[in-house]
Amino acid sequence: MGSQEVSSVDWQGKHVTVAGLGVSGIPAARALHERGAVVTVVNDGDDERARAQAAELEALGVTVRLGDGATLPPSTELVVTAPGWQPDKPLFLAAAEAGVDIWGDVELAWRLRGTDGREPAPWLAVTGTNGKTTTVRMLASILEAAGLRTAAVGNIGVSLLDAVLGEQEYDVLAVELSSYQLHWASSPRAHSGAVLNLAPDHLDWHGSMTAYAADKGRVYEGNTVACVYNVADPATEDLVRAADVEEGCRAIGFTLGAPGPSQLGVVDGILVDRAFVPDRHQQAQELAEVTDVHPPAPHNIANALAAAALARAFGVGAAAVRDGLRAFRPDAHRIEHVADIGEVAYVDDSKATNTHAAEASLAAYDSVVWIAGGLAKGATFDALVTGAAKRLRGAVLMGADRALIREALTRHAPEVPVVELDRTDTGAMSEAVARAAALARPGDTVLLAPACASMDMFVNYNKRGEAFADAVRARADESA
Repeated sequence: MGSQEVSSVDWQGKHVTVAGLGVSGIPAARALHERGAVVTVVNDGDDERARAQAAELEALGVTVRLGDGATLPPSTELVVTAPGWQPDKPLFLAAAEAGVDIWGDVELAWRLRGTDGREPAPWLAVTGTNGKTTTVRMLASILEAAGLRTAAVGNIGVSLLDAVLGEQEYDVLAVELSSYQLHWASSPRAHSGAVLNLAPDHLDWHGSMTAYAADKGRVYEGNTVACVYNVADPATEDLVRAADVEEGCRAIGFTLGAPGPSQLGVVDGILVDRAFVPDRHQQAQELAEVTDVHPPAPHNIANALAAAALARAFGVGAAAVRDGLRAFRPDAHRIEHVADIGEVAYVDDSKATNTHAAEASLAAYDSVVWIAGGLAKGATFDALVTGAAKRLRGAVLMGADRALIREALTRHAPEVPVVELDRTDTGAMSEAVARAAALARPGDTVLLAPACASMDMFVNYNKRGEAFADAVRARADESA
């Protein structure tokens, strides 16, 4: 993974401010306190959960300030932030003005790895607008099939700090990195990294598409073996070209078509490697069949190819790629088949929270009744609707920004029947499923792919997906 240098920071008595509690903030505060730092945690929220977390840290001797995430504590020498805090927060502006460094949880994990005397595990890092979690979990499954001690960590909801500092020793880590995390991480140097795709997302946080892409591109900085990019998304290859990598690091593409040299791709239903073979100009290695990928939707096959490329970069054999993909099952609410009712399939892709994800989801089916809507987060829907128009049997729209999708449908798919639901109560999803079922014909797929965030009506995309699945199963029971 490049040099295996280990941080030499003297933490004893160092005044560190940790911004935010939660998955990353609490492990950061604990780790720094254990190393002798004087830790103050600041947090915007002051609810019951935050107070319980604060009490645990205060019992250790950590100072916690709830409801005060804007003020930089006096004597701060370093700020360690949770990923979601926006760069323009007053706390960060004050730190920059005072010349105080700001690290994210990923930066801190990188700096602390190996400080316990153990050999640090290499990182295989994945980012992208969509597909990160699925790809990282596929990668971990492949690495496990190869007999390696590994874990899927990072933005997937498992603290990188816990993985780096915990008792479990790993041969390699499968690391999911968000653009938020990469923004605050300048030091990490992965063994190999991948950018799966790039589409407008979180632009309110990053300020521009250029800044968003640049943060994603940090995953390639200092890579030693492979920079994995998406042949169908030239912007990802541009990031490889711009990266400062170790001598000998290779650009490895993945494609849903036949692969060229130094690429992985698909030939006659077979996932094929023409990158990690003795003669990539004349040879190809069969890795797995498309049917080994669950589900075998195009965007999920792309995820599998990216995971396979990272695993192959780490020296994993073809059989382990096949076995790992066969063993893998995606998390809930990711293009998850719920039921078939009257020759109509019902699929939950509540995780499709932006237009890029919804586009991939819609492309997986020939004839779709689309359930969509929620919080658009500044997105526009013309390109999505134009691309999907021929596949749409009908659309059921709900949520705060449903009118934006309806207007795009009116412009680009006027023949598609549209139902709008002007309700936000707990029964709204049941009605959406019922109205979608009325539009569907045998052979159709009723697809929840909202293209929007969920928080206008649901706590998160999981709850939205659960509401859809519950409504579908209730309908299945009635028709049984």
